[in-house]
Amino acid sequence: MNYFYIAVIMLVTSVTSANANGLFTSEEKPEMWCLAQNIYYEARSSNRADRMAVADVVINRVKHTHYPNSICEVVKQGKQHNNGQMKRNKCQFSWYCDGKSDWPTDQDAWIEAQQIAYNMVVFSDARGLTEGATHYHATYVSPEWARDFALVGRIGEHIFYRWE
Repeated sequence: MNYFYIAVIMLVTSVTSANANGLFTSEEKPEMWCLAQNIYYEARSSNRADRMAVADVVINRVKHTHYPNSICEVVKQGKQHNNGQMKRNKCQFSWYCDGKSDWPTDQDAWIEAQQIAYNMVVFSDARGLTEGATHYHATYVSPEWARDFALVGRIGEHIFYRWE
């Protein structure tokens, strides 16, 4: 009977620490961490397909010649001051240089973002969902740059585009 209680305590402890810290750390899997952050901050309130599509765009950019060659470099791409600090609101993904904390607070959404990132990187889950899109924007904005790209379509709260 004592073994049963020990097993339950170990299980509760591991589940609690997994919920508090997510599925992996930035040190363990930095590329997946960057992808999960982008999913979380760009689409956490949208549907799962939209979150997967946002991840697909990041990986499409990694594979495209116009963008950096790693997930973290793509996610953190933006204009910098001479001292290396990011210029506020001058990043490819606005959350990265908006001046706010980049630490996720909604643990359920964070864990799901990490699951999507892991499955996208390890298993190529949903790769191709956006048909090669390299850009997107929220449905409630109309950026000028959108007219320079081919419309792919809408998924959830985002509209997707690609280079022609």
